[in-house]
Amino acid sequence: MTRKPDTRKFDAQRALLLDNQLCFALYSASLAMTKLYKPLLDELGLTYPQYLAMLVLWEEDGLMVSALGQRLSLDSGTLTPLLKRLEAAGLIARIRDVEDERRVHISLTAAGRKLKSRAQKIPGCILDAAQCSIPELVQLTRQVQELRDRLMA
Repeated sequence: MTRKPDTRKFDAQRALLLDNQLCFALYSASLAMTKLYKPLLDELGLTYPQYLAMLVLWEEDGLMVSALGQRLSLDSGTLTPLLKRLEAAGLIARIRDVEDERRVHISLTAAGRKLKSRAQKIPGCILDAAQCSIPELVQLTRQVQELRDRLMA
């Protein structure tokens, strides 16, 4: 894909204004989103990172820790304590692979599977707070994902 050259004049002074920073818009939106999620997740007994892990496991139970880490962009040093807390809460079980003990599978417990039904109200709450249509939210999500992918490339 060929990009068209930007013909607008670059204004270095305006570029340094806080409100012109994409990074700040994303950062402050992330803070606002996390604040919105907190009371919803408190009802489930989950932190935001734990919720993300549960979302992945609700999609695909029985993943290995390494696959979960890749999906969430988390290293094992961050993921392991998170998983230990989920296990202590009775939501997951960590099972060592019989062929290679270094590999650990994560399985939802009955309580972990049951929690999904209580979490189903969360996306609607976020949609209401965002005050936009489903197509708008889907488009915004895709744009942010595309930006993330370009920045990581």
